[in-house]
Parts: sequence; C-alpha cells; structure tokens
Amino acid sequence: MPETFKLSHYFDQITRTTNEFTKSKELQEVIDLLYQTWETGGTVFVMGCGGSASTATHFAADLAKTTNVEGKRRFKAMALVDNIPLVSAWTNDNGWGTVFREQLEPWLTPGDVLVGFSVHGGGGSGEAGPWSQNLVAAMELAQERKAKIIGFSGFDGGAMKKMADTCIVVPITDTTYGTPVVEGYHCVLTHAIIFALKDLIKNSKS
Repeated sequence: MPETFKLSHYFDQITRTTNEFTKSKELQEVIDLLYQTWETGGTVFVMGCGGSASTATHFAADLAKTTNVEGKRRFKAMALVDNIPLVSAWTNDNGWGTVFREQLEPWLTPGDVLVGFSVHGGGGSGEAGPWSQNLVAAMELAQERKAKIIGFSGFDGGAMKKMADTCIVVPITDTTYGTPVVEGYHCVLTHAIIFALKDLIKNSKS
C-alpha cells in the first residue's frame, strides 16, 4: 500500500467524526425543520455539485420514497441536479452559476426548504474560479423568498454555514482525506435523518 494512503488514518478520521455527531444540535435542528416542512406541505429542493450532486439526488429520492408511511401524506422533494436538459440549457445560455437559482425561480415559496450539499460550502477556488457559486446564488434567492436553508458542509463550512438557517459541518481539516470523509459522512447523516423523519411521521397526528 503506498504511503500516500493509509487505511488506518482514513478510518480514524471517520471514527472521530462519528464521535462528534453523537450529540449534534444541528442534526436535530435539521430533522425538526424538515418535519415542520412535511407538516405544512412545503417542498424540499436539494442541490449539490460533483459528488455532492449524487448525494442531493439520493436524499431527494429517500425523502420522496423511504419516509412513506401508509395513510400519511408524502414528502414533496425535488433534486435540482436531475433534469439534465434543463441544467445544460441554463449552463449553455446563462452560465453554470445560474443552474440552481433559475430552476428555483418559478417554484420557491416561504414554506419551502432549500438543502445544499458541498464539501467546502462555497469556500475556496480552482481553475474555474470560486467554488460552488451556483449554490450561493440559490441560497441568496431562498433568503429573498424567506424560504429556509439547510446546509451540509465540511472544513470551515464556507458561505453555506453563514447563510443557512442550520448547517451540519463535518469537522475535518485533513486535506488528503477531507473530501471523501465529508462526502461519505453526508450520506451517513442523511440516512439517519430519513429514518428519524419516518418515525416522526409514523407517530404524527397529521
């Protein structure tokens, strides 16, 4: 095994992260906010880029299907990464930074929730400039519309931590293992959230 990748260190990072979340106030806030959205019939819109795009799709699917309880109304959830023709149209005509905000423009209301997944939360930059500014633009619209914002981020949380009503930040600074641990742990967290929501819905009077 090359020295650049040590399995023991990778799993140490995951174990440390798990210990951080056993008493997470933000995790409970996310569950409460999503449950309130279900109670009031709001829609959950989900977004992310790269690996976080797949997490966004997965979470929207779980909200729409896995939380179902017979006799109870269902979650309204939509992933903003799934309509490839629409995403490519906005990218081609107006730029990558518009793809989420422009999709939300005709739909987003004060009773809705925008959920974003991002390793750095809109912080940092690469060859194309600052990262994830399309997420930031969508969150700006959510603030304008008085919709709620839930963030899933890592490292220092970035712009997402500052803009979201509540933000779960995976507490890691390791540059080698940071991205895989953050992305993987977001999936662990969303599964915990889904089954907590299903239990709340099952026992609700609505």
